[in-house]
Amino acid sequence: MKRLGLVLAFAIGSLLPSMPLRAADAPAAPLPPPTVEQRLADIEAYFNNTARATDGHAVSKIPGGGPGHSAWMMTSAALVLFMTLPGLALFYGGLVRRKNVLSILAQCLGLAAVVTILWWLCGYSLTYARGNGFIGGFIGDLRFSFLQHVGNEPNGDYAQWVPHSLFAIYQLMFAIITPALTVGAIAERMKFKAIMLFSVLWMFVVYFPVAHMIWGAGGWMNGLANPAAGIKAIDFAGGLVVHMTSGWSALALCLVVGKRHGHGKEPMPPHSMVFCMAGTGMLWAGWYGFNAGSAVAADGVAVNAFVTTTLSAAAGCFSWSAIEYLRRGKPSVLGFCSGAVAGLATITPASGFVTASSAVVIGLAAGAATYFACNNLKSWFRYDDSLDTFGVHAVGGTLGTILTGVYARAAVNANLAAGPIADYVGRTLWLEQLKAAAVVIVWSVLATAGIAWLVALSAKGLRVAKDDETVGLDLTEHGEEGYIVE
Repeated sequence: MKRLGLVLAFAIGSLLPSMPLRAADAPAAPLPPPTVEQRLADIEAYFNNTARATDGHAVSKIPGGGPGHSAWMMTSAALVLFMTLPGLALFYGGLVRRKNVLSILAQCLGLAAVVTILWWLCGYSLTYARGNGFIGGFIGDLRFSFLQHVGNEPNGDYAQWVPHSLFAIYQLMFAIITPALTVGAIAERMKFKAIMLFSVLWMFVVYFPVAHMIWGAGGWMNGLANPAAGIKAIDFAGGLVVHMTSGWSALALCLVVGKRHGHGKEPMPPHSMVFCMAGTGMLWAGWYGFNAGSAVAADGVAVNAFVTTTLSAAAGCFSWSAIEYLRRGKPSVLGFCSGAVAGLATITPASGFVTASSAVVIGLAAGAATYFACNNLKSWFRYDDSLDTFGVHAVGGTLGTILTGVYARAAVNANLAAGPIADYVGRTLWLEQLKAAAVVIVWSVLATAGIAWLVALSAKGLRVAKDDETVGLDLTEHGEEGYIVE
C-alpha cells in the first residue's frame, strides 16, 4: 500500500504544475433577455431533451440542469454504486469460500475509494475531455483534472439538461465497478496490495483510454459523435468499455496469477448461495441505473433501455437454467443467478438501441453462450477463472457488442439516424462492432499481461504464500474473520 500511496502522490504532484495559470479571459458581451418564443422553445427542449433555443442567443430562464433529468441521473448514479456496494460484493462474496469472504468485500471497498480519487485527480478528464490532435482520439487532455471547470452547467458534448458535475459522478460509478468485476477471476489467491496497484495502473492503461475511444468526444471509435472515427462503433452502456475490458483482462490475469492450490483436486463450492442470490437481486435492480441511466436523460430512450434490460435479464435467467435442467435434471440457484447476470451484461451495449423482441433474443443467446463458456470452455482449457468473470462478462459483453450491430435500429434511437453512424445501421454496423471488439480484446489482454508483470516485480509476487492461501485471505491479509461462531 506504500507504493500505491507513492503512485497517487506522484500523480498529484505531476499534475499540479500543469494547471492552467492564465489571465482571465476578456468578458463576453452580455446576452439579452429571452423572448417569449425562446422561453417556450426552451421548455420544449427540456421535455424533448434537445439543446436550448437560447444557447448563445439569450439568457435562459432555465439555467443549469433540468430538475427531472437531474433527479433521474442522481438516482441512476446511486443505483450503479449500489451494484458494487453491496451488490457485487455480496454476489462475489457468496461465491468464495467462507475464509475469503471479507477479502472480496475489502477489494470492492478499496477499489471504490482508490478509483474515486483517481477520477477526481485526472481520470474523468482523461476519459471525457477533448484531446489534442491525433492523440485526442485515444485519450483526453487535463482540462478537467481535479474536476476543475466541472460545475452545474451541462457539458454539451454529453448532455443538454444534466449538470456537468453530475454527469462526472455518474460516470465515476462505471469506473468503480469495472476493476471490481476483474478481481472475480483471481479471487482467493492474489495479494490485496497487488490488486490495488494493478488496478491503479490498469485504469490508466486500459479503462481511461478505451472509455475515451468509445464514449469520449472525438474518440477514435465513437461512431455516434465523431465523424472522423477510425472505427464507427456504438456502445450504449458499457459492453465494450466495462464488460469486455474487465472480462478479457480477467482471463489474462488469472492465467498470469495461476490456479488456486487444490483447484481441480478438491471441491471449492460457494459458501453462501443466499449472499449470491441477494447480490444478484441488487445487481439486477442497480442495472436499471446502469443501462437506462446511460440515456443521460429521463426520456424515451431511457424507457426503452429499462424495458430491454428487464427482458434480457429474464431471458438469460430462463435460458441458462433451462439448459442446466435439460443436462443435469435440476436447475440450480447459481444457474438462475448466473443467467440473469449474463442477460444483463449482454444487453448492456444494446439496451438503448434495440427493440423489446430483440432484447429477448439477445438474452436467450446470452444464457446459452455463457453457460457453455462457464461449464465447457473452462473445463476444456482448465484455467481457474474463480467466479466466472471471463465466462459471463467477456463472453456476454463480446456477444452483446456484436449483436448490437445486428439489431440496432434508428426507429428505437433517433441518434442512430442523425450521426455519422447512420449509413451503417441495419447494414454493416456489425462489422464495425467486430472491429471494435477485436481492438478492445487485444488492448486489454496485452496491457493486463504487461501490468501484471510490473506489479509482480514491485509487490514481490502477485499471490499470497501457499500457507496463507490455505488459512484464508480474511485472516492473513486483513486480520479479521467474516464469521465468528462462539
